[in-house]
Amino acid sequence: MEDDLKGLKVIVIDDSNTIRRTAETLLTKAGCEVITATDGFDSLSKIADKSPDVIFVDIMMPRLDGYQTCALIKNNSNYKHTPVIMLSSKDGLFDKAKGRIVGADDYLTKPFSKTELFGALEKFASRSTSEA
Repeated sequence: MEDDLKGLKVIVIDDSNTIRRTAETLLTKAGCEVITATDGFDSLSKIADKSPDVIFVDIMMPRLDGYQTCALIKNNSNYKHTPVIMLSSKDGLFDKAKGRIVGADDYLTKPFSKTELFGALEKFASRSTSEA
């Protein structure tokens, strides 16, 4: 399972240090290249610099929230096909629907398990490597 993720470039955008560190540790062990950002504003230049294969973005963040960040990413022709997975501590239908409206490809509820994190990534790992 984890072999599919080797070499995948992933950005984790979350204002929670704990969530960033947890995701970074799990993904690095699986062989991913991990970039972290503290909020949507901080992430935009990193996305432009690194062109990640998959983007995880928290919904509730200061300055630029997850919905705004996702909309900006999906409105950019270079990144509109990059999978964006929303992270939220709320498992609400409204949040999921709003995420879909701004172009999110998937949704993970925090705290997520290693299995959930890798499961979400695997849906998109084959897509991004086959397009490369």
